[in-house]
Amino acid sequence: MWLPVSLNRPLVWGGLTALPGCVWLPDAMLRMVAVSFVLLGLWDAWRQVRRQRLRCHLTQHVINMASDAIVVSDAENRILAVNPAFTDITGYSSDEIVSRQLETLAAPRHDKAFFQTFWSTLKATGRWEGEMWNRRKHGDEYPEWLKVRAITDKRGSITHFINLFTDISAQKAREHDLRRIGYEDPLTGLPNRRRLHDLMASRLRHLRAGESLDIALIDIDGLKSVNDSLGVEQGDRLLARFAQRLASYVAGSVVGRLGGDEFMVVRTTTFDDHETWVATLREHMCRPFEISGQVLRLGLTIGSCRAPEDGRDSGVLFQRLESALYSAKRLRRNHSLRFRPALDKQDNPQLTLVSDLRAALISGDQLELHFQTQHHPGTGELLGMEALLRWRHPQDGMISPADFIPLAERHGLMSELGSWVIEKACAQQAHWQHSSMPKLTIWINISALQLFQGDLETQLNTCLKRYQLKPSQIGLELTESVLIDERAGDMGPRLRALKEQGYSIAIDDFGTGYSSLGYLKRLPVDKIKLDRAFIRELPDSQADAAIVKAVLEMAQGMGLCVVAEGVETQEQCLFLVEAGCTIVQGFYFARPLPAIELEQRWAPLPMAAGAL
Repeated sequence: MWLPVSLNRPLVWGGLTALPGCVWLPDAMLRMVAVSFVLLGLWDAWRQVRRQRLRCHLTQHVINMASDAIVVSDAENRILAVNPAFTDITGYSSDEIVSRQLETLAAPRHDKAFFQTFWSTLKATGRWEGEMWNRRKHGDEYPEWLKVRAITDKRGSITHFINLFTDISAQKAREHDLRRIGYEDPLTGLPNRRRLHDLMASRLRHLRAGESLDIALIDIDGLKSVNDSLGVEQGDRLLARFAQRLASYVAGSVVGRLGGDEFMVVRTTTFDDHETWVATLREHMCRPFEISGQVLRLGLTIGSCRAPEDGRDSGVLFQRLESALYSAKRLRRNHSLRFRPALDKQDNPQLTLVSDLRAALISGDQLELHFQTQHHPGTGELLGMEALLRWRHPQDGMISPADFIPLAERHGLMSELGSWVIEKACAQQAHWQHSSMPKLTIWINISALQLFQGDLETQLNTCLKRYQLKPSQIGLELTESVLIDERAGDMGPRLRALKEQGYSIAIDDFGTGYSSLGYLKRLPVDKIKLDRAFIRELPDSQADAAIVKAVLEMAQGMGLCVVAEGVETQEQCLFLVEAGCTIVQGFYFARPLPAIELEQRWAPLPMAAGAL
């Protein structure tokens, strides 16, 4: 390996040329000169050999330190050498594996066609890269990402193969977890809302002549009382037991949990016994449960429909199920109601809007985030911003959140909307971190559905990792109604866990709920947002002025910040400055703006916008 390199050197060539002269030249002085050239050539050759040895030594160190497994095999794919990472991954030492065919390590997951494609590609292009399953020494199978390079001689014949692979078991496990999180309810292991849509659509596509689908949407009445009396942990045990009993009773049917206390059953049948089926389902599921030594009898509200009589599209059937369930709840608890056209006609405009909202979630190009900035009322300094969801309907234009948010809550779309907002807000924050925009916390609104469905923390952490953000860069706003929503259970432990991770937590619409002071003592709140209803008539309304001052004094005593919402006039702003408020939000400083317009306004400017 070294000689050809040496021969490329002039001194080596000179030494070789002068070598005969050391013997045959007649003059002693000329022979000394020839000897000098020979010595110089030997010295240069020795130096090259030393460098080559050093290179080989360093290369061997690099190979030994590599975390990827490296295998060198001959033209017949017999193993010639491996590095330590190969032993770490497979369990085979060098002595055990050398001279064996590399194919003997392959797991029996690949057919002949796979290997035919593998070898034809490798011989035609000289390289191959892809996923392959192998077996370790003890027999367990694992996935690897393999890169193979063919080494050829001057005639183009393959002499060796260089194999480089990485164990991707952990990556595959993470992918599996993400798929599971995306399609499986974490508490019960049942399909979640997204997966139920897919399963129902599949059943609809495969309906045969004479077959129908019986579909029931089941809501457990009074789950909050169970959580209050026995604790959230026991309430979760009850939900898990309920799911087990339901899945066992309707074996062969699709069973899933939409979130909170709502479950769904989809049965393929040839019998025309829908009402009887719902009645027997209720009777079985209303039998007592024993939890922590206490016997619990549940009330159930059920909305049902039948396909194809009540619809042939999964989205339409979901809407009609929800209409039937909420109509049943309005009538009375512990009651069943099948969908009927009168319900559809009664809510037809709303159901059309819900259908359009589902389509907007799928397309993703109608929804937008606008950002409203928060300021110091005295200096105008930019202190933060709130991300606000907007819907630009292709026919109806901009639709007010006051119109579509209540519909989304009623028809179970808030979780998907909330997930969309988290994803887009984190992406925008990541973009602004690498721009000239001020580095501020973006506050996002969290719904009750996001909390009680249990995947909020997972999604937040996933988005932060994806966009390389810190929890302190995203703030969470919860309304008072969320904190007292019986479906969310006890919020204290979950909010404390989020607080410990570094998230800031604010209470939105403060003063409009039913327990404005009680939860402030026990929940890890950083900030309260005083509702615009108390700001609107300032400074003229003595009652509102007294309320605002009292809230500011209370918050100061508890170490909380206060954000006054809906500030629209200079008089309101001056009053809040005198009252000691340090953060305001409203049209007086800025309307909600799309990200591009916000960048045009704030990217070139310093943090302070000047005094009033």
